[in-house]
Amino acid sequence: MNVLAELRSRFHTALESLDTAAGEYADMVLPSQDAKFGDYQANCAMPLGKRLGKPPRDIAGQLVEKLDVADLCETPEIAGPGFINLRLKEQWLVDQLQQTVNDPQQLGIAVTSEPRTYVLDYSSPNVAKPMHVGHIRSTVIGDALCRILRQLGHRVISDNHIGDWGTQFGMIIYGYKHFVDESLIGEDTVAELTRLYKLVNQLVEYHNTLEQKIPKIEQEVIELVARIEQMHDATELEVVKERKKAAKRLRQAEGQLAGLRTTLDSLRSKVAVVDDDPKLAALAAAHREIGAAVLAETAALHSGDKTNQALWDRFLPACLQSIEEVYRRLGVTFDHALGESFYQSRLAGVVEDLTKRGLARESDGAKCVFLKDHKAPFIIQKKDGAFLYATTDLATVQYRLEEWQPDTIVYVVDHRQSLHFEQLFATLRLWGVEDVQLEHVSFGTVLGEDGRPYKTRSGSAVGLSGLLDEAVQRAKKIVSENDDSRETPLLSSEERQQVAERVGLGAIKYADLAHNRTSDYVFSYDKMLAMNGNTAAYMQYSYARVRSIFDRGEVDVEALRASNATITLNEPSERALAVALTRFSEALQRVVADYRPNHLTAYLFDLASTYSSFFENCPVLKAENSQLRSSRLLLCDLTARTIARGLNLLGIEVVQRM
Repeated sequence: MNVLAELRSRFHTALESLDTAAGEYADMVLPSQDAKFGDYQANCAMPLGKRLGKPPRDIAGQLVEKLDVADLCETPEIAGPGFINLRLKEQWLVDQLQQTVNDPQQLGIAVTSEPRTYVLDYSSPNVAKPMHVGHIRSTVIGDALCRILRQLGHRVISDNHIGDWGTQFGMIIYGYKHFVDESLIGEDTVAELTRLYKLVNQLVEYHNTLEQKIPKIEQEVIELVARIEQMHDATELEVVKERKKAAKRLRQAEGQLAGLRTTLDSLRSKVAVVDDDPKLAALAAAHREIGAAVLAETAALHSGDKTNQALWDRFLPACLQSIEEVYRRLGVTFDHALGESFYQSRLAGVVEDLTKRGLARESDGAKCVFLKDHKAPFIIQKKDGAFLYATTDLATVQYRLEEWQPDTIVYVVDHRQSLHFEQLFATLRLWGVEDVQLEHVSFGTVLGEDGRPYKTRSGSAVGLSGLLDEAVQRAKKIVSENDDSRETPLLSSEERQQVAERVGLGAIKYADLAHNRTSDYVFSYDKMLAMNGNTAAYMQYSYARVRSIFDRGEVDVEALRASNATITLNEPSERALAVALTRFSEALQRVVADYRPNHLTAYLFDLASTYSSFFENCPVLKAENSQLRSSRLLLCDLTARTIARGLNLLGIEVVQRM
């Protein structure tokens, strides 16, 4: 049972009996921050008292009279100006835990009475480019949400919208035609394609920076310097009361100028990398029109050019296999992996339909949807006839509605795409898509110790495979050192490797998921692999520590569960652990309420901490009698199963020994 949801439901009824519009205050029933105030606390009497013009304490008294919680709670207590404190009945807690002992599938998790169909769109890497650290957030957040929604009884369709048809393939095709090393592409296709992509992209960026970006910013600098000079003169002439405002405007302009000059220096440094390398400089000189040529290769692919289509057909399988290897290692699977190319046949029809309905019109040769409250239009077809991500995304929604009839479509994509999704959703509403909820689950950036996006020393994005390898290597060193410190090591070399894989990969996943998804976070192996604090290693150790009790006591867990042993809650630590165990369902519901897996990591850490207190205060194997021993063993078993299930829902495996 989801206790919090049940209490809110009952408060909702009681509140509406006092005021028909007061049901909204039921959300003010929350878990207590301090056990001395009970297990749950309701603060709804204060706003309702203000609304009705009555003392909150009187309102609290009326609510308690109307409230029907006698089967769940002890008599509610009114405290202070009108707080209502609720303490769960001990027998109710025992009954819930006894049911959970015999419920291995759900572990007391409440299944929704109103299942919805979700389409989850996450990960979405581009082919022929190695997955990098930037893909980790979308992949693990999306996978966790998929698992949790299914656990709660929803129908979930996971779709990896792979970028297999965009400009990056035009770069690869151009690179293949001009720069390929045939011996390398036969030896390692993806590595050579990656080299070609990086080379072409570098040359395109070089010319774009040299011919467009730098001149544009240089002109902005000239104009801003002239403006600042005028502001200096004007500031001197201002009357005293206006001088402060003028000085503030001047400081802002000077700050803007400093930023432009920093950007200009950065761009010139990028240009210098090519100019100072004779081979790159020669290639740049020989391929001055490379930007336009890449777009031409992309357009040729999209129009069915046989040569480009044959290259795409040749390269794509190896690219997809490379991506799949990373997913296999991460334990991530998808129901579908429908790339951009899958929707190519729909794109012209999308543009035609939007135009026919008067929603899209031509602007400077391009087809655009002009949206209220958006300065920039949503471009769906370029001047040269090429389609864009916007067009593909519209076609993708069209297909998903036809094929799966979802109630909700969730995009797990970083915050930099927020404007795109605002415009996409607004366009879909204009297009008549009304009966589906559209959600952009955005997330922040993975940072290095310098506070900037995490990159290699050379300045490129960190490859995901290398990231995983290093995490596992570091984990193995820690596991081996811990095991070697024992009088008699417990783990074989094979077990050490398996534990290292689970701990290393779990560390990266958990560190990402434990942060509020909208926040940036600093990537640190040392913090991720710490054996204390809110880390995967600590949670995996907590699980292994609980399980070790059964090994030391030679306890048959299956026989214990099947026995008639009953749980008793005579000690405060026993009761605190029981309350924590019953809150698993609440934690999962909080996750799906705002798509934030950190609610689950916070719950698991709290559960492990509560268990530590229980373990210190309540002897298990040396309990006073066999009945108490069995009761505490059942509490240990439920704790281990809950930790294992919680970690599994985050895509993390447990270890039996560490």
